[in-house]
Amino acid sequence: MRQPLVDVNVLLDVLSQREPHHVSSSRIWTSAERRQIRALVSADTFSTLYYLLRRVSDARAAQRGLRMVLDVFDVVGMDEKTIRQALDSPVRDFEDAIRYQSAIHGQADCIITRDLKHYRQADLPVLTPEEFLAAMES
Repeated sequence: MRQPLVDVNVLLDVLSQREPHHVSSSRIWTSAERRQIRALVSADTFSTLYYLLRRVSDARAAQRGLRMVLDVFDVVGMDEKTIRQALDSPVRDFEDAIRYQSAIHGQADCIITRDLKHYRQADLPVLTPEEFLAAMES
Protein backbone atom coordinates (compact mmCIF):
# COMPACT_ATOMS: atom_id res chain seq x y z
CA MET A 1 0.00 0.00 0.00
CA ARG A 2 1.68 3.11 -1.23
CA GLN A 3 -1.17 5.53 -1.90
CA PRO A 4 -3.25 6.06 1.24
CA LEU A 5 -5.79 8.75 1.97
CA VAL A 6 -4.88 10.19 5.37
CA ASP A 7 -7.74 11.22 7.65
CA VAL A 8 -7.81 14.50 9.57
CA ASN A 9 -7.21 12.86 12.96
CA VAL A 10 -3.83 11.53 11.81
CA LEU A 11 -2.74 14.97 10.58
CA LEU A 12 -3.96 16.53 13.81
CA ASP A 13 -1.87 14.05 15.81
CA VAL A 14 1.24 15.49 14.15
CA LEU A 15 0.33 19.17 14.05
CA SER A 16 -0.86 19.18 17.67
CA GLN A 17 1.70 16.62 18.88
CA ARG A 18 -1.06 14.56 20.44
CA GLU A 19 0.16 11.72 22.57
CA PRO A 20 0.25 8.79 22.38
CA HIS A 21 -0.53 8.94 18.64
CA HIS A 22 2.09 11.48 17.59
CA VAL A 23 4.88 8.95 16.98
CA SER A 24 3.09 6.64 14.52
CA SER A 25 1.32 9.49 12.74
CA SER A 26 4.63 11.34 12.38
CA ARG A 27 6.18 8.29 10.73
CA ILE A 28 3.44 8.34 8.10
CA TRP A 29 3.93 12.10 7.58
CA THR A 30 7.69 11.57 7.19
CA SER A 31 7.13 8.76 4.67
CA ALA A 32 4.96 11.14 2.64
CA GLU A 33 7.51 13.93 2.95
CA ARG A 34 10.26 11.63 1.66
CA ARG A 35 7.93 10.45 -1.14
CA GLN A 36 8.12 6.86 0.03
CA ILE A 37 4.34 6.96 -0.23
CA ARG A 38 1.98 9.20 -2.19
CA ALA A 39 -0.26 10.32 0.64
CA LEU A 40 -3.59 11.94 -0.21
CA VAL A 41 -5.94 14.21 1.68
CA SER A 42 -9.43 15.28 0.67
CA ALA A 43 -10.08 18.94 -0.08
CA ASP A 44 -12.51 19.23 2.84
CA THR A 45 -9.68 18.29 5.21
CA PHE A 46 -8.48 21.88 5.20
CA SER A 47 -11.62 23.52 6.59
CA THR A 48 -11.97 20.83 9.28
CA LEU A 49 -8.29 21.02 10.18
CA TYR A 50 -8.34 24.82 10.33
CA TYR A 51 -11.36 24.76 12.64
CA LEU A 52 -9.72 22.23 14.97
CA LEU A 53 -6.34 23.96 15.00
CA ARG A 54 -7.96 27.35 15.73
CA ARG A 55 -9.47 25.87 18.87
CA VAL A 56 -5.98 25.34 20.31
CA SER A 57 -3.92 28.08 18.57
CA ASP A 58 -4.15 31.37 16.73
CA ALA A 59 -5.02 31.92 13.05
CA ARG A 60 -1.39 32.27 11.99
CA ALA A 61 -0.41 28.94 13.55
CA ALA A 62 -3.46 27.24 12.01
CA GLN A 63 -2.58 28.58 8.57
CA ARG A 64 1.02 27.46 9.01
CA GLY A 65 -0.27 23.94 9.74
CA LEU A 66 -2.41 23.98 6.58
CA ARG A 67 0.59 25.07 4.50
CA MET A 68 2.62 22.22 5.94
CA VAL A 69 -0.08 19.76 4.87
CA LEU A 70 -0.18 21.31 1.38
CA ASP A 71 3.59 20.94 1.06
CA VAL A 72 3.55 17.22 1.84
CA PHE A 73 0.21 15.71 0.81
CA ASP A 74 -1.58 15.55 -2.54
CA VAL A 75 -5.07 17.05 -2.43
CA VAL A 76 -7.98 15.17 -3.98
CA GLY A 77 -10.46 17.67 -5.38
CA MET A 78 -14.10 17.72 -4.48
CA ASP A 79 -17.02 18.50 -6.76
CA GLU A 80 -20.76 17.99 -7.03
CA LYS A 81 -20.28 14.33 -8.01
CA THR A 82 -18.22 13.68 -4.88
CA ILE A 83 -20.88 15.25 -2.67
CA ARG A 84 -23.72 13.32 -4.32
CA GLN A 85 -21.81 10.07 -3.96
CA ALA A 86 -21.08 10.88 -0.32
CA LEU A 87 -24.79 11.47 0.29
CA ASP A 88 -25.53 8.04 -1.20
CA SER A 89 -22.55 6.35 0.44
CA PRO A 90 -22.83 3.40 2.80
CA VAL A 91 -20.54 5.37 5.13
CA ARG A 92 -23.00 7.04 7.49
CA ASP A 93 -21.04 10.04 8.80
CA PHE A 94 -21.18 12.68 6.04
CA GLU A 95 -17.67 14.08 6.56
CA ASP A 96 -16.23 10.58 6.53
CA ALA A 97 -18.33 9.74 3.46
CA ILE A 98 -16.75 12.70 1.64
CA ARG A 99 -13.29 11.43 2.61
CA TYR A 100 -14.22 7.92 1.52
CA GLN A 101 -15.42 9.15 -1.88
CA SER A 102 -12.28 11.29 -2.17
CA ALA A 103 -10.19 8.18 -1.53
CA ILE A 104 -12.01 6.41 -4.36
CA HIS A 105 -11.63 9.39 -6.73
CA GLY A 106 -7.95 9.74 -5.84
CA GLN A 107 -7.40 5.99 -6.39
CA ALA A 108 -6.18 5.49 -2.83
CA ASP A 109 -5.41 1.92 -1.91
CA CYS A 110 -6.48 2.45 1.72
CA ILE A 111 -7.60 4.99 4.31
CA ILE A 112 -5.48 5.71 7.38
CA THR A 113 -7.52 6.80 10.39
CA ARG A 114 -7.97 6.21 14.08
CA ASP A 115 -11.76 6.20 13.63
CA LEU A 116 -12.14 2.74 12.13
CA LYS A 117 -15.76 2.43 13.21
CA HIS A 118 -16.74 5.35 10.94
CA TYR A 119 -15.66 3.38 7.87
CA ARG A 120 -17.14 -0.07 8.62
CA GLN A 121 -19.09 -0.09 5.35
CA ALA A 122 -16.12 1.01 3.21
CA ASP A 123 -14.93 -1.23 0.40
CA LEU A 124 -11.35 0.04 0.77
CA PRO A 125 -9.04 -1.25 3.49
CA VAL A 126 -9.19 1.06 6.52
CA LEU A 127 -6.15 0.97 8.77
CA THR A 128 -4.88 2.63 11.91
CA PRO A 129 -1.52 4.37 11.57
CA GLU A 130 0.12 1.44 13.35
CA GLU A 131 -1.50 -1.12 11.02
CA PHE A 132 -0.42 0.87 7.97
CA LEU A 133 3.17 1.10 9.20
CA ALA A 134 3.24 -2.64 9.89
CA ALA A 135 1.93 -3.32 6.35
CA MET A 136 4.61 -1.04 4.88
CA GLU A 137 7.34 -2.91 6.73
CA SER A 138 6.20 -6.38 5.67
